[in-house]
Amino acid sequence: MPALGTLPVEARPEDLPAAYRPGAFLFTSPAGVLLAEGERAVLTSPVEAAGALGDDEIVVGAIPFDPAAPSRLVVPEVVRRSGPLPAAARQAPRVSARWLAQHTDADAYRTGVRRALELMESGALSKVVLARRLDLVAAEPVDVLDLVRALAARDPRGHTFAADLGDRTLLGTSPELLIRRTGSVVSSNPLAGSRPRAEDPVLDGRNATALLSSAKDRREHAVVVTAVADALAPHCKQLTVPSEPELLPTRSMWHLSTQVTGVLADPDTTVLELATALHPTPAVCGAPTVAARRVIGELEPFDRGFYTGVVGWSDARGDGEWVVTIRCGEVRGATLRLFAGAGLVLGSDPEAELAETGAKLRTLLGALGVEESA
Repeated sequence: MPALGTLPVEARPEDLPAAYRPGAFLFTSPAGVLLAEGERAVLTSPVEAAGALGDDEIVVGAIPFDPAAPSRLVVPEVVRRSGPLPAAARQAPRVSARWLAQHTDADAYRTGVRRALELMESGALSKVVLARRLDLVAAEPVDVLDLVRALAARDPRGHTFAADLGDRTLLGTSPELLIRRTGSVVSSNPLAGSRPRAEDPVLDGRNATALLSSAKDRREHAVVVTAVADALAPHCKQLTVPSEPELLPTRSMWHLSTQVTGVLADPDTTVLELATALHPTPAVCGAPTVAARRVIGELEPFDRGFYTGVVGWSDARGDGEWVVTIRCGEVRGATLRLFAGAGLVLGSDPEAELAETGAKLRTLLGALGVEESA
């Protein structure tokens, strides 16, 4: 296989999402587009992947929310790469599915939020991220290719991904970079605290301003940034953590964002080692981690699987990109299952958190052309 950074097949950025077919792995980011096909090896853990790569090989795939559960990591046969997609969003192709049914857990989610707030008031934990899911059932198998193309067109500078899980396809467009390594330089972009975007420019500006000035959201964000910095600090001889968050917009949400950057103390520390050290962050789990994970197990009526895990790629030199698996769904036959979560701290409101998860679900609902409420 040609070395990473070269193109086994010459391609323009927009060619690669169009060339994707179910069973392949697609990953787009502001740094470029990667399309990997075929399977030289299928691995079940990051540790196994660390010793499995030849000099010119890469590993791609997904790690689940529970680090002890099996991963789905692949050493591909063919890799095609290009520069980043054009910055301007394009008209998203309409997905052709005819939806017959929609199953939501909105009432159960409100109940779970109230119970989590009771536990926080008792001092059992300071933050927990509760998720919900939405199932859409079509008249015929969902066309994964349609959905992947739609996602890439809507948010060309986001992290759009599609990964084969064997019996289903994981896909989405994540705004949150867990870790990127380029040589000895590493970066992470933790997100926590969000508000829906509005079509009205005045209202949208108010939402953005309210988020940036929200004491509740800034507390939630600070917990995540501190955890990321603490996890990276032992690996870095230099670490830069801005004192104030910035606003990061996506098509459907405003997020509080902090870009954490560092220089590795040991240049042999790989991006996969850093990803496993960071995962799961309080942005998708909570704090303290053990207590939050226990509450998630008690209050969420489903197994997250790969949702809120990490997805990405790394090479034999240890470079690569891994993003948090959010704004995502799974396609299995005629069913599309979507996931969304919200971080809860003291002062959270069940209706507001439900609205936040609904706005996040609309990232994929909008790409599908589904107008029904989430």
